[in-house]
Amino acid sequence: MKKIFIILVPVVLMMLTSCQFSEDIYINEDGGGKVKFSMDASEMMGMLGQMGEDASDEMSKAVDSTIVFKDFLVEYKDSIASLSVEEQAKIKAMEDYKLHMVMDPDKNKMFFDIETDFDNANELQDMYKAMNSFNNLKGDETASDNLPLSPFSSMGNDGFTSVNYSYDGAVFKRNAKIVDVEKHKQSIDSLGQSAMMFGASKYQINYHFPKPIKSFSKEGAMYSEDRKTVTYEVGFIDMLKDPEILNIEVVLED
Repeated sequence: MKKIFIILVPVVLMMLTSCQFSEDIYINEDGGGKVKFSMDASEMMGMLGQMGEDASDEMSKAVDSTIVFKDFLVEYKDSIASLSVEEQAKIKAMEDYKLHMVMDPDKNKMFFDIETDFDNANELQDMYKAMNSFNNLKGDETASDNLPLSPFSSMGNDGFTSVNYSYDGAVFKRNAKIVDVEKHKQSIDSLGQSAMMFGASKYQINYHFPKPIKSFSKEGAMYSEDRKTVTYEVGFIDMLKDPEILNIEVVLED
């Protein structure tokens, strides 16, 4: 498992040209619910031969694995204890998350998802913060070797962009903004020529509500038959360059 994450995740992050992302939020009557980020990298399976013998051999094996971070904390408690107090706190912040990975070369399938429950939509932005701080661990290499990386970090609340959510039972809002223009520009510039490869990648939001949707602030959205689910899609590179294109307001029926 450790070798798979060490080899696979960096490859995924470098080859986002073949990835499709989705953000699913399920809100219950009481305002709590579940959030799940998914990444479909199935198109990458045809590139195995270009990744070197070790990566190709490792990724030729079928995998269907779920990491429950609460169990992970118990299994690797000794290694985690060797990290600093600050870094242990970063890992602890992922306690309620689950990371699922499927890789099937025969069926050309590769996808990841990470999910957690929330009591209030205002907690949703904490998911970005937890994933970013977790992936920025700089502790003892022996302890950190066992830490599974998330392929969903650096998509918000990364120090130069922020994403915030709110829900009051009638109106749901998603607000993103650039908080450090210079660092954001450096991040986009660092993509270099690879930015052109992002052209085929999409970022899709799927929001599920306990009541029918009265209005959605963006044109081009699709709705379920009962109008309790809305789907909206933008280009992934467009979202990276301008996070505010996913500033959304959803008004529910009374």
